[in-house]
Amino acid sequence: MKTKLDTYNNDWYKPGRSVLIRLVWLFVSVLFVQCSWNPVSSIRVFLLRLFGARIGKNVTIKPGVHVKYPWFLQVGNSVWIGEKVWIDNLTQVNIEDHVCISQGAFLLTGNHDYTRTTFDLMVKPIELKEGVWIGAKSIVCPGVICHSHAVLTAGSVARNELQPYTINSGNPALPIKERVIKS
Repeated sequence: MKTKLDTYNNDWYKPGRSVLIRLVWLFVSVLFVQCSWNPVSSIRVFLLRLFGARIGKNVTIKPGVHVKYPWFLQVGNSVWIGEKVWIDNLTQVNIEDHVCISQGAFLLTGNHDYTRTTFDLMVKPIELKEGVWIGAKSIVCPGVICHSHAVLTAGSVARNELQPYTINSGNPALPIKERVIKS
């Protein structure tokens, strides 16, 4: 068997808003959210909320952040989202309080079934529980839950759940030690 992309069909997928709203979001996002000329986080937060994101208080969103669909994004309080983070949320991404997502990290809710000739789209939500730290240039794959205060080190790939208070590294990310937080 061979892959046959001419038979690919994801008509089952519903992006949650009309084509017009998605198009307007694309332009607003490129001009005011992803851009590096706008240093003001509160403008990004306002625009994301305007398009349906649920965002708490004291949230910092740095320049260059890309959010696919704001209406599938929930962010808690005191969250930091670093430069050039990509939230490719074809479905729900939930980020709880006190989470840090470092520069260039990638939250990926969609993938394709490489075992099927039709290369079917698959989507699964992502959850980042309280106190999680996602390191720079790391990837969180579809369906992953990062439990309370887990750390994903820079450049690592989370393909499975990250247990609470663990430091996880590599591809695939594996727990390397316990996270101890000093007061």
